[in-house]
Amino acid sequence: MAKEIRKILVVNAGSSSLKYMLFDMKGEKMLCKGLVERIGIDAPRLVYQKAGAEKIAREIAAPDHAAALKSVVEAISDKENGVIASLKEIDAIGHRMLHGAEVFKDSVKVDAKVLKECKKLIPFGPLHMPPNIGGVEACQKIFKGVPNVVVFDTAFHQTMPECAFLYAVAPEFYRKNGIRKYGFHGTSHKFVTQAAAKFLKKPLTKVNLVTCHLGNGSSLAAIKNGEVIDTTMGLTPLAGLIMGTRTGDIDVAAAIAIAKIKRLTLDELDTFLNKKSGLEALTGSKGGDMRDICSKAEKGDLDAIVALEMFGHRTALYVGGYNTLVGGADAIIMTGGIGENSSEGREQIVKRLGALGIKLDKKANAKIHGEIGVISTKDSKIPVVVLPTNEELMIARDTMRVLKTSKKA
Repeated sequence: MAKEIRKILVVNAGSSSLKYMLFDMKGEKMLCKGLVERIGIDAPRLVYQKAGAEKIAREIAAPDHAAALKSVVEAISDKENGVIASLKEIDAIGHRMLHGAEVFKDSVKVDAKVLKECKKLIPFGPLHMPPNIGGVEACQKIFKGVPNVVVFDTAFHQTMPECAFLYAVAPEFYRKNGIRKYGFHGTSHKFVTQAAAKFLKKPLTKVNLVTCHLGNGSSLAAIKNGEVIDTTMGLTPLAGLIMGTRTGDIDVAAAIAIAKIKRLTLDELDTFLNKKSGLEALTGSKGGDMRDICSKAEKGDLDAIVALEMFGHRTALYVGGYNTLVGGADAIIMTGGIGENSSEGREQIVKRLGALGIKLDKKANAKIHGEIGVISTKDSKIPVVVLPTNEELMIARDTMRVLKTSKKA
């Protein structure tokens, strides 16, 4: 008799970090969560938090992801503060994987062939893919025989038609080199699409939405009949909205002009556009943190005021366009760090949506932080709904779905 899949560990391995969350899928309860930061750098630190308890943080030895994962295992199985008695309680592990290109259109159980194909996709995400893959390999060594599933950021967007994902360059660049729009934040957009269908009491296959994942990295998705038909990010996460340190959409000629002025190489220009631009460059706020920018704006800082206006303008532009593409949205969904918590950031967007018959309920907007709720007035033609995302739970759900499907096959 096949073992019941109940406890699923979710791992998100970054270049120098490893986030983790353990779920009991009977009731979808989060048992613990945390991260290891500064892996391979000086003074690595483990943060561990059992559900309902205070965070515990301590310095550890973590020269690589395998060592970091061992510390995570020690924490979650600790006799005093742990949530499992032994590793045998872990039934499966779900991993975030940045890029599936056109090779992976859905989440998949890991085997040697899958890992080999993932390694071929490293050029599509040279910063994220190696640690993502390394996290899988570390889990294979530590959790012997436990199935691993990879969940791709790009997979949910694979329903886009060619007219949305192709670039206006010679077709050979797509056909031979895979140069096209892929989109990201797919796991988050998928989670809130499903949650919004339930909230609106509509079948998933009939729900039309504009989903706004707004955080340090931001993207929108146009959802028609429960599927993505367009999204703002492109070949990489650089395109679309103005973000914490990314430019979002920019005239390529402007980027070339900047490169000439600053005498940047192509790699340096890539770093400049991704890590030294956006809200941070506009305001001088480290990382482009929306809380700091709003604080500056309240004090009359003109650069911060203009940056907020730019953020709202660009986002509203896409909301309006995507509303047209889906044939009229059943709701505008706001999620992510800014979408869930920044009343100022949300107001900058919603106040520009009057042509859609949307009006902001200022009292509701000021009140709602990190919880589900409507921030538009009752007489608005389209409701604007704040809906917290849960990418880790979506990864756990996908892990369970994939493994149950593979057992049936």
